[in-house]
Amino acid sequence: MNKEQILQEIKRSAAANGGVPLGWRKFEAETGIRYSEWCGKHWLRWSDALREAGLVPNRFGRPAYGSSEVLEKYAHLARELGRLPVSADLRMKARHDPQFPSERPFRRFGGKSAIIGRLLEFCRSNDGYEDVARMCEEYIASQRQAPDESPRWEEDVGFVYLIKSGRFYKIGKTNAAGRREYELAIQLPEGVKTIHVIRTDDPSGIEAYWHKRFEAKRKKGECFDLDPTDVAAFRRRKFM
Repeated sequence: MNKEQILQEIKRSAAANGGVPLGWRKFEAETGIRYSEWCGKHWLRWSDALREAGLVPNRFGRPAYGSSEVLEKYAHLARELGRLPVSADLRMKARHDPQFPSERPFRRFGGKSAIIGRLLEFCRSNDGYEDVARMCEEYIASQRQAPDESPRWEEDVGFVYLIKSGRFYKIGKTNAAGRREYELAIQLPEGVKTIHVIRTDDPSGIEAYWHKRFEAKRKKGECFDLDPTDVAAFRRRKFM
């Protein structure tokens, strides 16, 4: 991969991240462009590459958040969505809003049931969160009605798949929660090859993410004219 191609990927990935450039490790994970392909070959430091791409290096990263701030961010996202967020919602919000925490601070509370319990305490202790408190109460009540289910952060799992037919690729979704990936072959049309399947607790949202990411290469409906770099980017994701 030449220098100009790397610069184009830096610009594209930053635009997809709300205009905020990725760190080199995340850039490598997102694009498949290895550290060795640019360091010491085109630039000495990642910040040099970002500047040449016309971007300002994110020197300080995301700020640290205390427990109350994390719960407040979660509450505002719940209000924005009209429901309690799942992990994919947190990742999508963090991707598009540099002021929103990464998923890690939320996981410090434990599983989803644990964070909802803490969120309910937060809402009851602070004025103006009555609507979010009701969401928490409904969730807790539903968990009590299903005592055999162990607390989990992720919701029921569906799939977003990449298949190939002829020269074009199709990105689709299924809500077949709990199915093994190989069982999807039963549901897909004949004459196609399954390239990769991503497990997800938000099939609609993740399908929309990939459709938007490859929008410039859309041909008709859900068909896309992808190159090997695009396919590699999709295949790196096991869960979203």
